[in-house]
Amino acid sequence: MILGTGVDITEVSRIKKAAEKWGEAFLNRVFTDEELVNAKLRPSLYQHLAGRFAAKEAVFKALGEADLNWKDIEILNDPEGKPCCKFLNAKGKGKDVIVSISHVKNYAVANAIITKKN
Repeated sequence: MILGTGVDITEVSRIKKAAEKWGEAFLNRVFTDEELVNAKLRPSLYQHLAGRFAAKEAVFKALGEADLNWKDIEILNDPEGKPCCKFLNAKGKGKDVIVSISHVKNYAVANAIITKKN
């Protein structure tokens, strides 16, 4: 059963400017340690981070829970490269998330579908 859907588009330059202006403080506020380690291995760091940022925003919209924070959600890839979302800090109990991310030079877009766990 689908409980909610969300979509977000993010400008890659917005993420790059925030990272350049606020540095590690910004990155550590928005992304988990594992997300940052994974992103730093990518050839297009800011495109990758913008995709994860958009995915988190899409999950926020789909879930509609006001008390959800950036680090309550972790967006990584499974062994085949498919993006996946994990709830942290005891959030999202009883729910699964399907995420999809795409990016080009200037934009990243993501969507999220929240379903009830079987």
